[in-house]
Order: sequence, then structure tokens, then C-alpha cells
Amino acid sequence: MAFEHAIALTGGIASGKSTVCNLLRLHGLRVIDADSVARKILQDEASAVAKLFGERYVKDGKVNRKELGKLVFSDEEARKKLESLLHPKIREEIARLSEKQEKLGGPYIIDIPLFFETGAYPIGKVIVVYAPREIQKRRLIDREGLSESEAEARLDSQIDIEEKKKMATYVIDNSKNLKHLQRECERIFNEITENRRSN
Repeated sequence: MAFEHAIALTGGIASGKSTVCNLLRLHGLRVIDADSVARKILQDEASAVAKLFGERYVKDGKVNRKELGKLVFSDEEARKKLESLLHPKIREEIARLSEKQEKLGGPYIIDIPLFFETGAYPIGKVIVVYAPREIQKRRLIDREGLSESEAEARLDSQIDIEEKKKMATYVIDNSKNLKHLQRECERIFNEITENRRSN
């Protein structure tokens, strides 16, 4: 059965989810990356994107993710249209991948950026990768080259990181340096394996 031994991993934009996934992989945890599933499905749906939003968002058969991002983070109606196109397909593919993981036994991670926002996955345990909003904003500006208002709009499109932290089973603090983050990931890995032994 899909999702039975899954642990969701989520956080805010630019909270460091990808880095955490890579560190947890080093400890031997298997990871399903919902973002890479979403990127593939977005490209598969390029013609539907062009129909919904216009040809300018697709070039040479490929979705221009940067331009589409600007649109959906500034227009809630456009974001909802894109989500209703993509989310059912993303969920179906993640459920398929989850069923494959279940056959291998033991806990595994599903990295789902919008886990709380979509409410689409019946997963009981959740890791939240935490960094305060100001740090998220600074990282987002540095990483994506966004203006302050564009970064704010992206942060506002998700549930606030402080709220997510309250809903977490496990919290990984990524507000300091890489050494600190490595220790945090090791701590959480140990908690997950301890819980598995005691169940």
C-alpha cells in the first residue's frame, strides 16, 4: 500500500530541502523527489500550458519555467489553474513510486514542498526543514535573482514556515552553517531509526 512507511519532508521556499535530502541519502535513507516528478510532468504538459497561458510560456516545445513562475506567483488564479492541471498527475506518479518503495521495506522520505498546502498525501510523519522567513527571503533573492517584492510574493504563496514548524513530527533547523545542518540531519536520522526499532 502506498505511503505506509513514508515520511514527508517539507519546509518553505529556500529553507534547504534539497540539501537535507542529499544529507539524509548519505545516511542511507531512500528519497522520492516530488520536485523532479513535477518538473517532468510540467514539461510533458507543455502543450496544455501553452493553451492555458499562451505560447509565450513555451519555447521549442519546452516550458519556460522562469517566466511561468513569475506569472503564477503574481496571479493566484493562474496558480490555481496550473495546480489543477499538474497536481493530480504528480500525486498519481508519487503514489506509484511510493508503492515501489514499500516493497523494499523500512522508512523512506518523500520530499513534497507543498505537503501541507495540498493536503493530498495520507502521510502521518512529517519532517519540516526550518529556516526563519528573513533567511528564506535572503536566500531566495541570492539564488533566483528576485527583487524583494518578488521574493515576498513567493513566500506568501505558501503556509508560513512558523506554522509548518508547529505541525512537524521532526524539525531540522537550517538557520546556521552546513556543519550545523549535518548534525541536525544525523540527529533526525537517529530518531527515525530509533522509532523504527521501538515499533
